[in-house]
Amino acid sequence: MNTQKLNIHEAKTNLSAILAQIEKDGRTVLICRNGTPVAELSPIKKNVGSRLSKHPVMSNIRINYDPAEDMTDDEWGVME
Repeated sequence: MNTQKLNIHEAKTNLSAILAQIEKDGRTVLICRNGTPVAELSPIKKNVGSRLSKHPVMSNIRINYDPAEDMTDDEWGVME
């Protein structure tokens, strides 16, 4: 992937066009001050899961009892 370097003024002036180019090409853009990179604009990864999607490890955990079930007297004795 090709990385483009822009100075701060050029990036500020053309920000909308630069963001459209990043969306289209997936290219990374370095923002430079006096030729030294100070920031990097890159596309967000589309394959990152939603916070509502199932976790790959946690979805394999199986609970073989009802966690809301009351404890028996024997179990309470162990807790004391």
